[in-house]
Amino acid sequence: MKSEILDEPVVFLKPRTSVIFNEQSIIIPEISKNVHHEVEMVLQIGKKTDNVSTVTALDSVKSIAVGLDITARDLQSEAKKAGLPWSLSKGFKTFAPVGNFVNYDKEIDLLNLDINVKVNGETRQSGNTSMMLFSAAQIISYLSYHFTLFPGDLIFTGTPEGVSQIHPGDLIEASLGNQLSVLKVYVQS
Repeated sequence: MKSEILDEPVVFLKPRTSVIFNEQSIIIPEISKNVHHEVEMVLQIGKKTDNVSTVTALDSVKSIAVGLDITARDLQSEAKKAGLPWSLSKGFKTFAPVGNFVNYDKEIDLLNLDINVKVNGETRQSGNTSMMLFSAAQIISYLSYHFTLFPGDLIFTGTPEGVSQIHPGDLIEASLGNQLSVLKVYVQS
């Protein structure tokens, strides 16, 4: 997104009501006129995780999935300009669609999974987890030093270029790892 590369991950939180699953609908709130998709690898934590190193961080992963970080970009831009948190712009109901979870084992190379999203059949984002600014292990380790992670917690790990606006009536299809995890959601107002 042409942002400055930082030394540490940028962290934000979404409430449980943001999470939806396959075949459900993203609801665009009336107060936003510019909502964007961001396709991401999602890590589901499987055990209490506190102060772990990058060496052992992946031992905390139960499963992985493809997900969408939906953002009210206009509200986020206003918050950024005012130096305020982004919580509202990213935390609306339905703003965290997640595909099917796949049990994680060390045979799955989290540093080499294709990830993409199509909107109405048109590819908007296509990348690979090897391009992430921070690896899954780095993200888990970083978070575990600031928060205690618990079973069921979801971590969205960052997005490739190509973020774009979505509109009511759109069909969004995302995949991770050559159809390892897939997601199909609709957009409504």
